[in-house]
Amino acid sequence: MSPDRRYPLELDQTEVERYRTMAEAARQAEADLWEPAGIVAGARVADVGCGPGALLPALAAAVGPEGRVTAVDADPEAVAAATALVAAAGLANIAVQQGRAEETGLAAGSLEVVMLRHVLAHNGGAEDVIAAHLATLLRPGGCLYLVDADLTAIRVIPEAEHPDLVELQERYLTFRAARGDDNAAGLRLAERVVRAGLELVEFRGRYVIRELSPGLRSPGWAAREAMV
Repeated sequence: MSPDRRYPLELDQTEVERYRTMAEAARQAEADLWEPAGIVAGARVADVGCGPGALLPALAAAVGPEGRVTAVDADPEAVAAATALVAAAGLANIAVQQGRAEETGLAAGSLEVVMLRHVLAHNGGAEDVIAAHLATLLRPGGCLYLVDADLTAIRVIPEAEHPDLVELQERYLTFRAARGDDNAAGLRLAERVVRAGLELVEFRGRYVIRELSPGLRSPGWAAREAMV
């Protein structure tokens, strides 16, 4: 994230729980993708925009003790949370450091896989710069693994019973658009990969219909202070 753009989602315990829920669902949904992408035993992988580190235990297990995961985030609070998680879980094959997605500080040509999840949607105008930088970190044959959402497809149902949540989602999309962020960033990942000079191997999407666990809130709720 650019240094002059503060991440609008407040990282409280509720938000950390949402990250963990998302990470568990993502690992299950992407079970057939990690190995072909190169997230295998012994691999060198970077999780850029790692947030509080919700996906790090799964990545650590996938690369094994001979592999290495470097987690990077621009937010000092997220870095602290991820570092604490790594220490508490005893994940010796993970290192956490602070850095921006377009300027990670990682060595060029040093990684088999660079993963970037739900970051481009919060960096409107810098998407191609970020993808181009991450592409330089890959070894020959490496994989840039991008994940993002189409926020315009989010629905709250039944709408008539939750007008406040519907309004919150509408205000959140308007707020993001005013910041210059792309509410449909997930639909443009393929073109980002190609413009970064990489070969597009696979581009897929999924539609999830689920009931949130009690206590969890939407990203719009996490961004309420920034919107105010």
